[in-house]
Amino acid sequence: MGDFSGATVTITGGTGSFGRTMVHHLLEEEVGQIHVFSRDEAKQDEMRRSIADGRVRFFLGDVRDRHSVDNVMAGTDFVFHAAALKQVPSCEFFPDQAVKTNVIGSQHVIESAHYHHVRSVVCLSTDKAVYPVNAMGMTKALMEKTAQAFARNTPESPTTVSVTRYGNVMYSRGSVIPLFVNQIRQGRPVTVTEPRMTRFLMSLEESVDLVKYAFVHAQPGDLFVKKAPACTVETLAHAVASLLGVTEPEMRQIGIRHGEKMFETLLSSEEMVQATDQGDYFRVPIDARSLDYAKFVEEGKGDAYRSDDYNSDNTERLDLEQTKALVAAIPEMQAMMAEVE
Repeated sequence: MGDFSGATVTITGGTGSFGRTMVHHLLEEEVGQIHVFSRDEAKQDEMRRSIADGRVRFFLGDVRDRHSVDNVMAGTDFVFHAAALKQVPSCEFFPDQAVKTNVIGSQHVIESAHYHHVRSVVCLSTDKAVYPVNAMGMTKALMEKTAQAFARNTPESPTTVSVTRYGNVMYSRGSVIPLFVNQIRQGRPVTVTEPRMTRFLMSLEESVDLVKYAFVHAQPGDLFVKKAPACTVETLAHAVASLLGVTEPEMRQIGIRHGEKMFETLLSSEEMVQATDQGDYFRVPIDARSLDYAKFVEEGKGDAYRSDDYNSDNTERLDLEQTKALVAAIPEMQAMMAEVE
């Protein structure tokens, strides 16, 4: 899906979980060159050694610094914009830092891509941007608005800017499954916030497929969501424990933490009105009615009202065995299971 043969692809935040997975996919597709852009020199050095492929170049910089963004963007055909502050607590404690990276940094990436005639930019967002209750989600929502405003305000641009939005990626940095694994292996109680809390489940491979889909199908300003199943936190904890040979794990409920929701939403009810069902994906186009304020203030669009959004409570719900099958397919989890055997 997608033809990257001979192309130059830039990945911001390229040393993260998504970036590393995408690099391996691109190398299999005979990409011309990959620019890995991040601010972590230690991760870059480790990644450089592990990949050892001359097609991958590493650029040290920060999306907050427009000059460093311009350095990596020169000659780029496609951009995956994954750089972000993603941890809910750190963004709550330092919201100004989240704004600088997630909002202003994204604006730098989009403007630089336009200036360098990049063909397509896909910005990675999160379910926390829908009805946001924490600073991370709020800044990601503003990132989406920044991307969509560029598409609306710059229709003559050679650069197609679109957004992908997805939920929790299993076994990515900061996800709950590695925490459960460590607690179970150390014989400690498994900590769950609220057993009935639901979360979408998605693999890194599926997140890559979603971003590639956006590259192929996006019109300027489009938002894409991949349909995904969900399970309760309690079911997920039992699934991980069972795969590691523990049938009745001790659990400790700690309560819903600051900035968390009982369930996550991938599309709001307002977006569902505009969404088109494309099989495995939803596509939501932007409202591109120009900068005529009257069209936004004085005119409606006549769309039917919908009370339902698309969330982890009304999507396909996985039971224990289904959740185990999904988690067991994760390469890192397979390695853990092999140790148990």
